[in-house]
Amino acid sequence: MQPTTSTELFFDLVFIFSITQLSHYLIAHPHWRGAARTALLLALVWFVWVYTTWLTNWLQPDQGPVRAVLLGVALGSLSLSAAIPQAFAGTGLLFAVVYVAVQVGRTLFALWAVRGSPWLVAGFQQSLPWISGTSVLVVLGGLAGGVAREALWAAVVVLEVVGLLIGYPLPGRGRSRPERWMVEGGHLAERCAAFVLIALGESILVTGSTLTSHVDLEASGAFLLAFAGSVALWWVYFARSAPAATEVIAGAGERTGALSRVAFNYLHPVIVAGVIVASAGDEVLLRQPGEPATPVAALFTLGGPALFLAGHAAYKALLWRRLPTSRITAVLVLLAFVPVCVGLEAPVAVCAALALAVTVAVIVADRSRARSAAREPS
Repeated sequence: MQPTTSTELFFDLVFIFSITQLSHYLIAHPHWRGAARTALLLALVWFVWVYTTWLTNWLQPDQGPVRAVLLGVALGSLSLSAAIPQAFAGTGLLFAVVYVAVQVGRTLFALWAVRGSPWLVAGFQQSLPWISGTSVLVVLGGLAGGVAREALWAAVVVLEVVGLLIGYPLPGRGRSRPERWMVEGGHLAERCAAFVLIALGESILVTGSTLTSHVDLEASGAFLLAFAGSVALWWVYFARSAPAATEVIAGAGERTGALSRVAFNYLHPVIVAGVIVASAGDEVLLRQPGEPATPVAALFTLGGPALFLAGHAAYKALLWRRLPTSRITAVLVLLAFVPVCVGLEAPVAVCAALALAVTVAVIVADRSRARSAAREPS
């Protein structure tokens, strides 16, 4: 498996800021429209990161030209992240222009860099018109405002998802078939796991920085609860699933391209979204642990882990072709707790404790299943 390089890790550091900005945007806009806008911004940021990650799967990140492009994309991503707080207000056009420069510029570089590999050239030739077309919509959205901006950027997300799903078809050229994508699935799995770790690290950062503003017994208890929640999410993803998933994707043969497309482009942003929502829940918890849970607080503290587990359940179902019943059950239980906590006016800390208990139950179920499998005769 191609090891992750220091250049890739440095590139990833920029996205700690991106996750922080998205989490703060959600906290500042605690309503359905704010959540939808946060999802749109996350999708656009994810496209920048994951398409760059696919490129480094095919090229050597420590080679001079590739490294220069990665640093350029990192700088662009930093500017993109800085524009997030006002992306649906004054900095919308800046966000759009930077996004287009990164996406189109990286694709043009890729066409030059892979010129010795005909199948890669063909793939990037297929994707360039689609990326250019969605880039026009991104800029139009930046020029527009209000609902028009939301609609245009939502159309971009849909077209990007559908375009990749159907192989970027073009008249007279057909489409790019995933079975022809000679990808190193293990490297992609490792890179996406690193992004999940970055998102969890941002959650820890929020927990620590929020605690410093006010320290007493109640705040310390909330801090421990928030930290334990982050540890539990990390455990669910990394303890067993991450290394096993890497092996499955790396050994998938002709299915590697198709599996990677769904697992990394479509499902991992859902997992990351769960961490972002959970991070917002941690901030609410640390600021008002004893206050009765509002619908927003309950959705953040319980809905974040539910979204994380839903994304991870889909990831496991894709790779192992069986329903992860413990995760599906946990999602349903967490969502059922939301109206209960709000109706009973339970403290935010109680909501967080319930979320932790359910996540730990998933961990226990995983360990129990692993022990049972180990005892079975081969």
